[in-house]
Amino acid sequence: MAVKKFKPISPGTRFRVGNTYDEITTNKPEKSLLKPMSKSGGRNADGKMTMRHMGGGHKKRYRQIDWKRDKENVTGTCLSIEYDPNRTAFIALIEYTDGEKRYILAPQNFKVGDKVLSGSQATPDTGHTLFLKDVPLGSQVHNVELYPGQGGAIVRSAGASAVMMGREDKYAVIKLPSGEVRRVLLNCKATMGSVSNPDHALTRFGKAGAKRWTGRRPRVRGVAMNPVDHPMGGGEGKASGGHPRSRTGIMAKGQKTRSPNAQSSKLIISRRKAK
Repeated sequence: MAVKKFKPISPGTRFRVGNTYDEITTNKPEKSLLKPMSKSGGRNADGKMTMRHMGGGHKKRYRQIDWKRDKENVTGTCLSIEYDPNRTAFIALIEYTDGEKRYILAPQNFKVGDKVLSGSQATPDTGHTLFLKDVPLGSQVHNVELYPGQGGAIVRSAGASAVMMGREDKYAVIKLPSGEVRRVLLNCKATMGSVSNPDHALTRFGKAGAKRWTGRRPRVRGVAMNPVDHPMGGGEGKASGGHPRSRTGIMAKGQKTRSPNAQSSKLIISRRKAK
């Protein structure tokens, strides 16, 4: 996995850093696992814009990902590693011995021909999905469930991995990519290894139009607005701003946003590191 810097033959390529996609083996997705995707452009049923900065973008179809990995004790073989326009990580097409095909998140260093297994018979090899009670201490895992049978909910973005740190009673102690340490029930599942495409964070769009291709419209800074439009707007020249806050007045730095009544608070051992 690597990135490439483009020659500055145009203003758009001068600062562009792109993915080489060395791991991708095909550009044709499995048709049976595709679904259409509709776009709202940030508008509600009345046609009113309720979410800013949304609109345009290339047409996409959704790839159905097997988050639950509930096909237990049936061996699958990787047929291809593919690009997914809906996520930062790559995906792998798996064919099981009974003929069924499913997409899973492609782990780092996962190749065509590799085997996967889920359930109690799975071994702690890359791509295998185990119950947390069976995961060796110190192992890297991803696609971690928070509730048994729910399907992987966290640690799913490119290059991400959590570390299995220990076990306490009926809980596993997991260190998340953010630095947060929390408890997760031992009968939840997780997939061994880290997520593919770790160099995604090194890529750069290079031009504004490339971001428009992803469906994102321009975002105007609050300090560039008038006082009627934003709490940080107005002022003569650069003499504007004030305390960083949102358009609706919610403080952006330092204000607690987590609910004090959140049920999961008792499962969190230490919060993420403050930046």
